[in-house]
Amino acid sequence: MTKKQRCGWCEGNTLYENYHDTEWGVPLFDDQKLFEFLILETFQAGLSWITVLKKRENFRTAFDDFDYKKVASYNETKFQELVQNKGIIRNKLKIKAAISNAQAFLKIQEEFKSFSNYIWAFVDGKPIKNHITDYKKLPANTPLSDAISKNLKIRGFKFVGSTVVYAHMQATGMVNDHEISCFRYNEVALE
Repeated sequence: MTKKQRCGWCEGNTLYENYHDTEWGVPLFDDQKLFEFLILETFQAGLSWITVLKKRENFRTAFDDFDYKKVASYNETKFQELVQNKGIIRNKLKIKAAISNAQAFLKIQEEFKSFSNYIWAFVDGKPIKNHITDYKKLPANTPLSDAISKNLKIRGFKFVGSTVVYAHMQATGMVNDHEISCFRYNEVALE
C-alpha cells in the first residue's frame, strides 16, 4: 500500500495527521464550528497548534461544546472556574477574550444573519486556492488577513491579529494551503 502524501507540517504525528486529513482546509460554513476554531486559534496565539489540539476536548468541555451563546453569558464565577481548569490554557486575557469574542460574534450574527456570511464575504464565498509546494514557504499573514483582523478588532474581537486570522482562514478552508503534492489539495476543493 502506498503511503499518502501529506503536507509536511503534519507528518509523523497521528493527532496532527488525523486533523490534517479530516478537518484542516475543509470549507466550513457552520457558525458553531467557525466559533470553535476562532476560540482555539485565539488560545493558540504565541503557542504551537499541537499544544491546542492536544487540549481540544478539554476546551470543548470547559467551553460548553463551544456554544457561543453560553460563552457570551459567562459570569465571574465561570471565568474563575476556567482560570483554575488545568485541562486548558489558563491565560486570563485569552479566557476573557473568549467571552468577549462570543459577545462580538453574536453582534455579527445580528448584523449579517450569520458569522459565516460575514467572514466568507471577505473571499466572495469561495476558498482561495493557493499553489503551495513547500509548507515552510507559507505566509504567516497576508494583506487579506490584515484587513479581516482589523475589521474584527473594530468589532470588539481580541487576540485576532493577522497571524491568528490567517491560521483561522487556513483551518476553516477560506484558503486552500495544502501543498499541491498533498492528497487533500484537490479533495478539499470538492467538499
